[in-house]
Amino acid sequence: MIEENSARPARPDEQPALEGILRRASLAESRYREQLLAHPEVLVLPVDQIEAGRVFVSELDRKPAGFCVVVPASAGEHELEGLFVDPPFWGRGIGRLLVGHAAAIAAGMGAKRMSVIAGHEARGFYEKCGFAVTGETHTQFAPALIMLLMLDDAAGGPE
Repeated sequence: MIEENSARPARPDEQPALEGILRRASLAESRYREQLLAHPEVLVLPVDQIEAGRVFVSELDRKPAGFCVVVPASAGEHELEGLFVDPPFWGRGIGRLLVGHAAAIAAGMGAKRMSVIAGHEARGFYEKCGFAVTGETHTQFAPALIMLLMLDDAAGGPE
């Protein structure tokens, strides 16, 4: 497991490394690989999100192992717009730590809830983090779930 406090704001100079994580994590599963490769514009992390303080990194051995993107969505709600963990580090608690950090950031900015658009295959992970399905939507590539985490109920994020 990783240290509880190992999530921190990303630095602009880390953008290429973080984009590499995004790409490897997104392409690790074959389900959407062909579509993603046909649309490389979706495999980018804009540096302006980092500069705006919306990207948070978790490190292992002083190297980025995963990151999340948290953005204001509406009054009282923030969105977990992205969550990516480098495939060699899957299953080590990095995703859960990043969700907890994102929830703390959102709550600290006055949000009462945090939403995420998740693929059906990620439903179990997000439910373990305290999210509940509230609806369905369609992304550029496939149907997806709209999930919501009530931050008052999160009590500091997932365990």
